[in-house]
Parts: sequence; structure tokens; C-alpha cells
Amino acid sequence: MTGPDRPSDPRDWYFEDFAVGDRFEFGPVEVDEAEVIEFARRYDPQYFHTDPEAARRSIFGGLVASGWHTCGLTMRLLVENLLGTDHGLGSPGIDELRFPAPVRPGARLMVALNVVELVPSRSRPDRGMIRQHVETTDVSDATPVTVLSMRTMGLWKRRPIGI
Repeated sequence: MTGPDRPSDPRDWYFEDFAVGDRFEFGPVEVDEAEVIEFARRYDPQYFHTDPEAARRSIFGGLVASGWHTCGLTMRLLVENLLGTDHGLGSPGIDELRFPAPVRPGARLMVALNVVELVPSRSRPDRGMIRQHVETTDVSDATPVTVLSMRTMGLWKRRPIGI
């Protein structure tokens, strides 16, 4: 049922509705300085994430978000726009995660997900695995900059017979 017969909202899609080469773009979400500091104080308390004055003297020249915060913002956009139903069954992991550029307060982030491979489960016929490449890009300047890239796997429900 790939192509024009699939539901228009990808949150309603089953495994069979995806096709290799599908691309989804979500966002933007703005990075808030107070949230950068709050997240870092709780989960990644390095000074260049928590202290704007000390961060100015760091290799970054100013406050930057934790990569884990960037992951969280990316995940939020994916859940709100693609994974928000019970068709998504979680993930067995990430094959590769990179933070090629820092994220600063005020950045506007967009997320793009590309479907790379579809693998029906041989042992669990009610599900399949989707391998995907995800990139998060800071689009706040004229030249967008990739700030996160990851290769992930997602488990997805197969379409029940008769639906």
C-alpha cells in the first residue's frame, strides 16, 4: 500500500506504508537558553552548557546545548510528527550518532528522516524494522548547518490482515 493509497498522515502508517527513499521533514523548534542550562544542570553539567560567562572562555566561545539535549529535541519532533501513535514499537538502538556542529541558544532546528531499509521480521510477523538516517539542521542562518546525524532502527507494526 505504498504510494498514493497510504494514509496522508504518517502517524497513521504501518510498516507496509513506508518505502525506501521516503523523506520526512519536521520543525522548526527553537532552542531556549534557559532550557539549555536546565537540561545541562540535570544531565550534562559541563560548564560550557551551564555557565554562559565561563562558556565564553571555552573553545565554543559561548553557551552551547548538550548533544543529548539536541537528541531530545530531535526525538520530540519525531514523536510529534511521525511516531505519535501505537504503530511505532520503539527502537533496538542507534548505529551511529554524530554532533558535527554546536547548537546555540536561539537556534531553529529542523529534522529530516530518510528511510534507508525496510526489513520484515522473520520471527515476529506482526512487525518490521525500518532503518533510517536522521539529520537535525540549524536553519537560523542563511546557510543551514547540520548539528546532529544518526543512523537508527525503528520497530513498526505490520498492517493487520483485512486492514
